[in-house]
Amino acid sequence: MIQLQGTVLNGSNNTFEIECDDGDGNPLIRPCSFKSKRLKLDTKYYNPLAPGDRVEIEIEDSESRKGLITALVPRRNEFVRWNVKGRAPQLLAANLDYVILVTTPEEPPFRPKFIDRELAQAEHQNLTPIILVNKYDLPESQNPEFQRRLQIWEDIGYKVLRVSAKSGEGIPELAELVTGKLSALVGQSGIGKSSLVNVLDSTCVLKTGSLSQKYGKGTHTTTKGSLMHIHLNESLVNGLPNVYASIIDTPGVRRFCLDSIAAADLALYFREFRNFLGKCRFGMSCSHENEPGCAIQDAVESGTISGERFESWRTIKEEIETGSWDD
Repeated sequence: MIQLQGTVLNGSNNTFEIECDDGDGNPLIRPCSFKSKRLKLDTKYYNPLAPGDRVEIEIEDSESRKGLITALVPRRNEFVRWNVKGRAPQLLAANLDYVILVTTPEEPPFRPKFIDRELAQAEHQNLTPIILVNKYDLPESQNPEFQRRLQIWEDIGYKVLRVSAKSGEGIPELAELVTGKLSALVGQSGIGKSSLVNVLDSTCVLKTGSLSQKYGKGTHTTTKGSLMHIHLNESLVNGLPNVYASIIDTPGVRRFCLDSIAAADLALYFREFRNFLGKCRFGMSCSHENEPGCAIQDAVESGTISGERFESWRTIKEEIETGSWDD
């Protein structure tokens, strides 16, 4: 038997495509299953492995086309959401350099609270989030209220990319960001994640979907997450050949629910709140709702914390408390 390691590209249940480390510069991809049902994986998750995971595998010899997964290499990080239907946390991606949160000004409609939930989850898991506005060619992108919301995120330190897969605007900046990195594209269905991959690498032809006319929401075209090594178009990287990026295209979600964040702790993951925590009259026991001498409410009144983000925090906190999540 030969022991080696590899990277999970995709899979579900008990069959995964593993990019193995024995390919001498041209990694071999083997379908692999678990060696034992008693394999020591964290059983709290809806799915045991995610794209980007590193695993140890066992093969009979170097010519083997299949393998057995024997162990999970400890994750550097992970991005998770609570799967309401499965009643368990769902792994979306692992070992990331960036989690790229894709939104649009319209088609599907702009949902800033959806992004605020994703940002809180990324902060909780010590990930580096990037907000990417796709379809920036749409007229709605110039709406002053939309622009002001993007500016709020930028003012608190988040990087916001303004991009159009259709017109090409912002695509070179996106290519520069993802070069040599492992990034996950996360967002609603129909938001254009697959289109972004297609324009970064014209040799990729990922299926793209249209919006549901009845609900204005995307249809699911990516049914399971998949890690791809894309060959960036030379026109996007100053004519340099053989420039690659690793992208995980995650399934579109209509509802992003937080996992493992208590309502009382949510303020920790709104980064502009942190400097004020513990400075309220009632210290860390302050709920930041109606107490006198609340440092966070004072910051909202002075404009140091935006009213929109405060209301978003308050709504998400209530969702955690009630277990009722807005779409």
